[in-house]
Amino acid sequence: MVDAATLATLGIACLASLFMAWAIGAGSSGSTPFAPAVGANAVSVMRAGFFVGLLGFGGAVLQGANVSEAIGRELIAGDVTLTATAATLALIIAATLVAIGVFTGYPIATAFTVTGAVVGVGLAMGGDPAWAKYAEITTLWVFTPFVGGGIAFTTAKLLRRESLAERYTVPLLAGLVGLILANIEFVVLGPSGEGATLAAEVGRSLTGPGLVGQAIASLGLAVVGAGLLYREMGIDADRGQRRFLLVMGGLVAFSAGGSQVGLAIGPLLPLLEPQGISITAILVGGGIGLLIGSWTGAPRMIKAIAQDYSSLGPRRSIAALIPSFAIAQTAVLFGIPVSFNEIIVSSIIGSGYAAGDGGVSGSKMGYTVLAWVASLVGAVIVGFGAFSTVDFFL
Repeated sequence: MVDAATLATLGIACLASLFMAWAIGAGSSGSTPFAPAVGANAVSVMRAGFFVGLLGFGGAVLQGANVSEAIGRELIAGDVTLTATAATLALIIAATLVAIGVFTGYPIATAFTVTGAVVGVGLAMGGDPAWAKYAEITTLWVFTPFVGGGIAFTTAKLLRRESLAERYTVPLLAGLVGLILANIEFVVLGPSGEGATLAAEVGRSLTGPGLVGQAIASLGLAVVGAGLLYREMGIDADRGQRRFLLVMGGLVAFSAGGSQVGLAIGPLLPLLEPQGISITAILVGGGIGLLIGSWTGAPRMIKAIAQDYSSLGPRRSIAALIPSFAIAQTAVLFGIPVSFNEIIVSSIIGSGYAAGDGGVSGSKMGYTVLAWVASLVGAVIVGFGAFSTVDFFL
C-alpha cells in the first residue's frame, strides 16, 4: 500500500515527466524531423507540426523501451536507484533548459540536458559513475556530427553531379532507406518483451528462420521502395523528390519518438514499475506528452532550424534526412540517448557545404554548440547541487 506522501511525490514526478515530454516535443523531436522538408517548401510549418506529433507518438510506443531503460537504470553505477525526489529534480532541470532553448530559438541538445541532470542527481545520491555507459554515449555524441555531416555532404554531392541522372540516384537512395527500414526492430513484431525486424518476420514466412530469408526480405523491400520512387520520378521528378522527402521526414519523426521519449520517462521507470505499471503504459503517457508538445510548441523551432541554419532545396534536404534516420535508429537499437538537434543540424550543415557554404550561419552554429556544451555541464552541476540542497534540508 502506497502512503499519501509517496503517492504525492510520484504524482509530482509524473507531472515533471509530462513537462519534459512537452518540452522535447516542442523542441527536439517535434522540430527537427520535418525541418528540412519545410526548408525545401515540401510541407507547411503547421502541417509538419501536426504529422510529426502523430508519428513521434507511434515511435515512442513502438521503439521507446531501450533508451528509457538506459536513462532510468544505466547512467549511475552501484546500488543507487533514483528516488521520486531525484527523478523530479532531474526532469525539471532538464525541461527548463530545453524550454529556454525553445523560446529563445536556439535548439538545446535534449539528450545532453537529461543525461547531465540524471548523472548529477545520481552522483549526489552517492552513486558511482557508469564509465562504460558514458564512453558509449560520448562516442556516439562525438562522431555524430562527423558521420552525419559527412554522409549528408557525400549524398548531396552525388545528387548534384550532372553526369548522374536524378531519376536513378534518388530511387537508389530510396532503396537504401528501404534496406535500413527492413532491419529495424519493432516491439509489436517480436515475442513478449522483445523486438523483431520486418525482414526477420517476412523471411521466416518465406524460408523459415535464418539469414537467407532475412536477406531476401531485406532486398525485396529495398527493390519495392526504389521501384515505386523510380516510377514516380519518371512521371514528375520534382514531385517524386518532394514525396520522398516527406517519407524521410516521417521516418525521422518516428525515430525521434523512439529515442526522445526515453529522455522524458526514463527516470520514472524505477518508480512506477515496482507499482505494477507496465513500461508500455509509461511509454504511452510519454508519447502523449510528445504529441502535445509537437502540436503546441514545435512550429517556432521548425522555422528556426529550417530557415536560420541553411538554405535548403529538396536534394540537400534528402541528403540531410538519410543519415539522420540511420543514426537515430542506431541509437535506438543500442539504447543510447542522442540529441536530434545535433543529428539534424550537423546533417543540414554537411548537405549545405556540398553547395559552397549552403547559407550556413557560422555565428549561429557557434552559439548553438556553446549552448550544447553549457547545457550538459550545467545540468550536471545544477542536478548535483539541487539534490544535495534538498537532501540537506530534508
